[in-house]
Amino acid sequence: MLALAIPHDDLVATRRRLHAQPELSMVEHETAAYVAETLRGLDLDEVRTGVGVTGVLGTLVGGRPGPVTLLRADMDALPMTELNDVPYRSTRAGAMHACGHDGHVSILLAAARTLAGRRAEIPGTLVFCFQPGEEGHAGNKKMIDDGALENPHVDRTFALHLYSGLDVGKVGVRDGAFFASADEFDLTIRGQGGHGAMPQLAVDPIAAGAYVITLLQTIVSREVAPKDPAVVTVGQFTSGTTFNVIPDAATMRGTVRAFDAEVRRSIPERMERILAGLAAAMRFEYDFAYHWSYPPTVNNREINDVVRAVARRELGAQNLVEHDIVMWAEDMSFMQDLRPGAYFIVGARGGPSSAVPHHNARFDIDERALGVGYRMMVALGLVGTAS
Repeated sequence: MLALAIPHDDLVATRRRLHAQPELSMVEHETAAYVAETLRGLDLDEVRTGVGVTGVLGTLVGGRPGPVTLLRADMDALPMTELNDVPYRSTRAGAMHACGHDGHVSILLAAARTLAGRRAEIPGTLVFCFQPGEEGHAGNKKMIDDGALENPHVDRTFALHLYSGLDVGKVGVRDGAFFASADEFDLTIRGQGGHGAMPQLAVDPIAAGAYVITLLQTIVSREVAPKDPAVVTVGQFTSGTTFNVIPDAATMRGTVRAFDAEVRRSIPERMERILAGLAAAMRFEYDFAYHWSYPPTVNNREINDVVRAVARRELGAQNLVEHDIVMWAEDMSFMQDLRPGAYFIVGARGGPSSAVPHHNARFDIDERALGVGYRMMVALGLVGTAS
């Protein structure tokens, strides 16, 4: 088993520093500068900045033959105001690390420091990837477009996510699709405004929108097989200015999630059919735009077996969990579409304060999880194949 070379206090201090100074997607300039400065102090073979706008790559050539392995951490925060009353709470209104990315950066920086000191033991080459814009901005794809998977040519990838839905000390893995795709849609319903007391002289876009929301749910409940999880959610519905006026228009925005590629491809056509039928029945016109975003995150079985072997050795077989699918999405999916990879979750729940869901203004982690993630990343950097 690997000895924890980086003190727990150092992991916590880095995480809290980043937590107090969050930066939103694609403007992680201070975070990226801190990461680059830290990596340059480790005597790596190369440190590249500005990859995918604000991404940072550090390359470490090992002393033994082996694959080129990319280890990834995402850096961005969410546009939220923190409600936790803790010494390290966000100092920036409207920005908060409510998804654990501060912990991911702390883990990978610590792992890079340890691995740089054990260069002779490393099989192949390591690429430490600090990625911007995971929260809806496809920063992973931007890094790919800037050559993150080449020079050196990456053979495999590993990434982790701290998870408040799993107990601290445990690691969760799943073969195949682990996280869902995430696509978006915009809809404008154009009716005809009028007096709320004389609806017969108007075309009510709010009433039409209510039917749209209801019927969209039948796509999942009546058109997709129960074995294929999917979600169609309208998250924003905006219309009207006062209580007694039927407005001219209503707008909606929403998200679609799926795991199966064919189900994912079929959703916009099914939505369009429902909208066309309702428009004819209720006399409204509409503008519908569908935006393809993150594909499902699919784990390679062979690379996942490396994670399993490392977790059993480092944490004990009792702490390795074959986990269920998770409906969130992850832009690491872009790299895993191009290279075999494994994305695993690290339990961060140690009590009520660390059991709050992600993307909540009271989200926090049990910081013991940082040591678990660190041990996993260091061990993955030192292993060539499953054993």
